[in-house]
Amino acid sequence: MKIAILSAAAALALCAGSVGAQSFDGKTSILCLDVSGKSLPATCKSQASRLDKREDICTCPMGGDRVTVPVCPDGVKPPAESAAYEKARHAAVTKGSLVGQTYEGKPMCITGRNRQGY
Repeated sequence: MKIAILSAAAALALCAGSVGAQSFDGKTSILCLDVSGKSLPATCKSQASRLDKREDICTCPMGGDRVTVPVCPDGVKPPAESAAYEKARHAAVTKGSLVGQTYEGKPMCITGRNRQGY
C-alpha cells in the first residue's frame, strides 16, 4: 500500500515539474496546427502584465499538434495565411518547432500578444 502511494506521489510530482518547466520567454509561443497546416486556436495562460509577454502553459483544446513558433520581431509581419503557406508550414515543422523556418524569404512567425498595427 505504501509503495502504491509513494509511486502515485512521485508520478504527480514528475507531472507537476514538467508543467512548471514550460515557460516561454516572449520570443516564442505555441501554435496549434491540424494535419493540413491550418492554425487552430491555442489556449495560453499568460502573465497578468502588458509588459511581461511570457506565456506559461499553452494547450490545444480543439486538437492539432502543439508547435513552438517564433514571435515576429518589431517591424516584421507574419506571412499571409493561404493554402500554400499552410502546406509549407506543416512540412516545415521539425521536432515540434518552426523556429528558424522561412516561407518566401519571410520567417514563419506569429504576431506577439499586445502588438498593435499588425
